[in-house]
Amino acid sequence: MFCAGATINIWSDRRLVALRDHGAPHHYKIPQGGLFRYVSCPNHMGEILEWVGFALACWNLPAFAFVIWTAANLGPRAVARHRWYRPQFADYPKHRKALIPFVR
Repeated sequence: MFCAGATINIWSDRRLVALRDHGAPHHYKIPQGGLFRYVSCPNHMGEILEWVGFALACWNLPAFAFVIWTAANLGPRAVARHRWYRPQFADYPKHRKALIPFVR
């Protein structure tokens, strides 16, 4: 689970960096491909999944507390990013969720 989350996180972050147009400071594009087909922030989803895997491997209270802290931090950020994308792009995919595929 940790490795799957890390892979999702790293791939998604690299995809977002690749979208940057270094000549235009505020030129944004809609991320496509991979888990971006289903969620606006697969990088956040992957990071949460990483820490869930870590907590399951450690099986202790501090590790589970860290999962809760991470989800409480990244969940609202994903929702805010999702809400930002929608009005910015008229063609933003309507079926795409904020953080968890197929879950509002």
